Amino acid sequence: MTTTEPRPDLRPPGLNADEKTTLLTFLDYLRESVLAKAAGVPEPAFRTAGVPSGTSLLQLLKHLTAVELNWFVWAYAGADREQWDEAAVSADDTASDLAHAYREAVTRANEVALACTDLDRPGARSLRETPPPSMRWVLVHMIEETARHAGHADILREQIDGSIGR
Repeated sequence: MTTTEPRPDLRPPGLNADEKTTLLTFLDYLRESVLAKAAGVPEPAFRTAGVPSGTSLLQLLKHLTAVELNWFVWAYAGADREQWDEAAVSADDTASDLAHAYREAVTRANEVALACTDLDRPGARSLRETPPPSMRWVLVHMIEETARHAGHADILREQIDGSIGR
């Protein structure tokens, strides 16, 4: 939406399910909120920093893509590769490509989470100087991480074209 008229507010999921389903449903809700904030933004505005720290919608999508892959695929599942790099934004990065890459990362992350049969089981390694966290910790951390950046995306989008709402 490119007006100051708010788009319909997306509500958090309302379900009474097992713990893993509930956590993944809330995480997917937040992921979609981030993607909705990036949708329809013209290319120059998508990459323009909205704050002095340099944060842009493009940078947020690039960061969240790497975080999804690093926590779920590299750390928890133990993928035999180096961590995904949060390289600086390049001239070749486009809104469409980064949204697609984020969706692919989310699919891979969800596959890892869905394959986990015990939320208490620690992963293969950690991204921090700590023992490998459990899948429960990874899911809660990713909810926190994605929610924080969804808030950043809300502010950036409002600065770009006045769009408000989740």
